Amino acid sequence: MDLLPRVAESGLLPAGEPVLVLLSGGRDSVCLLDVAVRLAGPGQVAALHCNYGLRDDAGDDEAHCAALCADLGVELHVRRPRRPEAADGAGNLQAWARDERYGAAAALALRRGGAIAAGHTASDQVETVLYRLAASPGRRALLGMAARDGRLVRPLLGCTREETAAHCTARGLAWREDASNDALAFARNRVRHTLLPALRALHPAADANVLRTLELLRDEASVLDAVLDAALAEAGDPPAAAALRALPPALRRLGLQRLADRAAGGRAPSIGHRTDEVLALAEGGALDVGGGLRAQVRGGAVRFGASRGPAAPHPDRGAA
Repeated sequence: MDLLPRVAESGLLPAGEPVLVLLSGGRDSVCLLDVAVRLAGPGQVAALHCNYGLRDDAGDDEAHCAALCADLGVELHVRRPRRPEAADGAGNLQAWARDERYGAAAALALRRGGAIAAGHTASDQVETVLYRLAASPGRRALLGMAARDGRLVRPLLGCTREETAAHCTARGLAWREDASNDALAFARNRVRHTLLPALRALHPAADANVLRTLELLRDEASVLDAVLDAALAEAGDPPAAAALRALPPALRRLGLQRLADRAAGGRAPSIGHRTDEVLALAEGGALDVGGGLRAQVRGGAVRFGASRGPAAPHPDRGAA
């Protein structure tokens, strides 16, 4: 089935609205750029390519993106960040590249307006869920990537990597292959090339079953979030520590995570394992929970803010 109608039905690339496509030159981003032009209109689409200079053929990727954008009538923005010495190791390198890409995209989108579109597919979604399940406990791991996350949209989440390749082939669009996608030094690649083949050997519908589970959990999460909203509203603003302690354990954890997320202005690190410590704080007590956040109890209420200076000692630990 042609993926264009499915992407159109998602409403993530509305006609006449500006969108900035993150363009690596790979099959998924090339497919996304073509779909964006066809749905939003060529005058509404721009692209961002980050040339990190990490591979010998990085210049060829940039040239390919420039030629593609010229063919499609799309304005191309190129950024060439240089790797800092601190970005050593596969994980740090990927994090640095991701931060540079999204930082540049956010700045461009603020100037021109509209959404930022990333080419994540259903195949990426499966890999993300499995990686997070292994690396970060909590329900977030099982909720995967959202189709819309603030200004960021992922119009291809309902399409597989094979479908984006078929779209490009049918449209006569060439793409670049990144050899680093096969390097097992990167955790995501180990999921793709080692874990997923093993799961498919166990059951041929492994990918589809992960995606179906994700769909069900997202549906159930909306119900749980409504229960959490009601519990926090009853606990006050900011919520009383005593009211939080009286909640069932699951709501306590989720309530504190919600407060931490609000303080972080987005997603804070997972703090569920610190729930008992936070709720054990006496009046005036404070606890650094990670991610630059500090939990405090003031006026009988739990608050989260930025960590500045030493935290007051935890009642069970005494002075450092």
